[in-house]
Amino acid sequence: MNIVFFVYGVLCYLAFFLTFLYTIGFVGNFVVPKSMDSGAGGPLGEALLINGLLLAVFAIQHSVMARKSFKQKWARIVPPAIERNTYVLFTSLALCLLFWQWRPMGGVVWDVSNTMLGNILIGVSLVGWLLVLVSTFLLDHFELLGLKQAYANLTGREFQSSSFKTPGLYRFVRHPLYFGFTVAFWATPIMTTGHLFFAVATLGYTIVGTILEEKDLVAAFGDEYRDYKSRVSMLVPLPRKSGD
Repeated sequence: MNIVFFVYGVLCYLAFFLTFLYTIGFVGNFVVPKSMDSGAGGPLGEALLINGLLLAVFAIQHSVMARKSFKQKWARIVPPAIERNTYVLFTSLALCLLFWQWRPMGGVVWDVSNTMLGNILIGVSLVGWLLVLVSTFLLDHFELLGLKQAYANLTGREFQSSSFKTPGLYRFVRHPLYFGFTVAFWATPIMTTGHLFFAVATLGYTIVGTILEEKDLVAAFGDEYRDYKSRVSMLVPLPRKSGD
């Protein structure tokens, strides 16, 4: 069974990584067969409703499954060795549903494509995606995506979760991964109504989700994390406050 769990973990990891790559194309309207602004637009009210529901499905899945209370109940069904992998898989499925059913909303807020500013915004967006990826490796990329847990189970070792640490970017912002996503979503040469709706909704979710996540982090690390919060900004990189 251990080898089955490990293969499952690898497949979940690959599914997420492919989904992550597709997300870059979807948001930036690069290469992928269906992007945020591709296709014929329909009634605005219908698009708002469907897109709002799609974002809500992702937000609920991503937040509820991350809560400790849910994990305790979920453990009765999913073995601990593949709990994180399953969370990652459900995240991928929620994103795939969003890609599949997303409705373009038309309307242009700004368009600086084919200009120097437009090229700069594309570059900034790609830097945002790079920040997301780098942020995962600064902590523990393979633990965050569940592969480390599956491997520990395969080798018969007891999995030990990483201790609290603040490497690199985490010394200037508590959530550089979320900062990277925000940069990637807002830096675009063509801001359509649909893209703006997506960017505003995900920013709102990021703020709420971060607050919920930090409650868990305080519960897990206590005064160590409270001290970290007092010195380092939440979502925007800023110089550390005195006391570092």
